[in-house]
Amino acid sequence: MGERKKQNGIGARLGRRVLRRFIKNDEGATAIEFAFLGIPFFFLIFVILESSIAFAAQQLLTNATDDVARLFRTGQEQRATLDETKLRQLICDRISILMSNTCPGLEVDLRQFDTFEEAAKAALALNADGSINTEVDLGPALSKNMLRVFYHWPVVTNILAERLPDGKMLLFSTSTWQNEPF
Repeated sequence: MGERKKQNGIGARLGRRVLRRFIKNDEGATAIEFAFLGIPFFFLIFVILESSIAFAAQQLLTNATDDVARLFRTGQEQRATLDETKLRQLICDRISILMSNTCPGLEVDLRQFDTFEEAAKAALALNADGSINTEVDLGPALSKNMLRVFYHWPVVTNILAERLPDGKMLLFSTSTWQNEPF
């Protein structure tokens, strides 16, 4: 029995010595700290980058909406030659630097109104499937018009973004004007 106690005592001392060496050894501390701090840090970097790109896309969409509205307001584009496909293409050509050339998430809504007050009260109409109810109806000279452009922007890391049921964020832009007497 005495021999066994002696062996257990040696094993316990050896275990304590190994444990002390392991605790004092700080060669892997950097790797462990990096594992704990690196993942949240890189996630935060990706959220900032994604938010910045979404902001740039929003600004691009706003500029495209203003450019196309100016074409209608000045009579450079006439209602006789305008349909939804042409309107989508006019917008898509101006935003293709950040979006796909076919602009799959793009929706356009162009309507004429009798007064600006009516245009201001125009609500967003949704279809039963959650899509936006759109139409293309450009008014004649001196009519009041409103162009609304929507884009379903994909979101990956931004957990603060308000998302649609399909997991995307809705970018939108609006321009309201009165046509010139062309």
